[in-house]
Amino acid sequence: MAGHGTDTHPHGADRLCEAGDRVYSRAVRRGRVPREAAETVPCLLELALLHPDPDDMGWLVPTSPQEVMTRLLRGVYEEVSASQARVGDAVSAFEWYAGLGGRVQAPAEGVAIRVLDGLPRIRAAMDKATEECASEVLAVQPGGIRREDELSEGLHRALEMRRRGVRMRDLYTHVARHGQGLLNYMELMGGAAEARTLDEVVERLILFDRKVAFIPANTDRTIALELRHPALVDYLVTVFERLWRLAIPLTSPLPSTGIEGITHRERSIAALLAEGHQDAVVAERLGISVRTCRAHIARLSETLGAASRTQLGVRIAQAGLDGPPRAPELESVTLPRDAPGVVPGPRPRPVADPESPTGL
Repeated sequence: MAGHGTDTHPHGADRLCEAGDRVYSRAVRRGRVPREAAETVPCLLELALLHPDPDDMGWLVPTSPQEVMTRLLRGVYEEVSASQARVGDAVSAFEWYAGLGGRVQAPAEGVAIRVLDGLPRIRAAMDKATEECASEVLAVQPGGIRREDELSEGLHRALEMRRRGVRMRDLYTHVARHGQGLLNYMELMGGAAEARTLDEVVERLILFDRKVAFIPANTDRTIALELRHPALVDYLVTVFERLWRLAIPLTSPLPSTGIEGITHRERSIAALLAEGHQDAVVAERLGISVRTCRAHIARLSETLGAASRTQLGVRIAQAGLDGPPRAPELESVTLPRDAPGVVPGPRPRPVADPESPTGL
């Protein structure tokens, strides 16, 4: 119908217009709707939420809410590295579709994506997956030093999996290397477990036997998604394996920065500051406290001879700390204290955080 095209309905399947909501909900409850009922909401056909009934072209049948949820999540996770914030919005949409029910919904045991609301449900689902695991566990553990009580709580389950011959690989941030609890845990696990570290990792991820994955669905991790869709699980396994190849074994030392007085962690902080991130964001991504992060920034400023945040951005660029490590012959850089505050060429991005107690 004229006047009711995509310009009138500028939305996706994650947030239907009021008219689309009403017609799709009725289609799910009844199993189908007359074709004329959808004339004012062409968005449902354009989004493939309704399609013609092959037995009677005068009727439209709905795509199941489960299939719509799967489609939505696949789109979200293709962008996981660039837009993790979209997960929360998508989960809200999934819960809405899940609440519709309807006779076209698949049985619960066949659901490829399950929303686990609350820590008891999350723990129960993970305990079940742990008990059924037969060969491999892959885990990404963001944050800083692992608390010893956390490691102790899961130790008996890990030892039981080791007894069954299950292999475990864990990815942590470099900060986790400073926790004695993790070193003790790895020693107890022996050859059954292996750990590597990176400057920063993705959000928490646990994969069992490359068949089922668990990821958080909100910031405080009180809601999780249990994923059994083969395409999604394969995608997450690929993400893990690529991070694993880039990571450094826990038992190996971190590489030298090649710049006198600059530690590996300070190089990581410098690269994130050069991208324009504030102190709190840098700290969260590297798994350290804001106070520790600011102490490193103060030492970095002192080493580079920077008297302000803007000048620190310049010095970071001059030293080649604003990106991946340079070739060895370019890496050994010593900046004089009286180096000019501005260099020729494009102006470096200022390192912004006016609230820093260091005064930089």
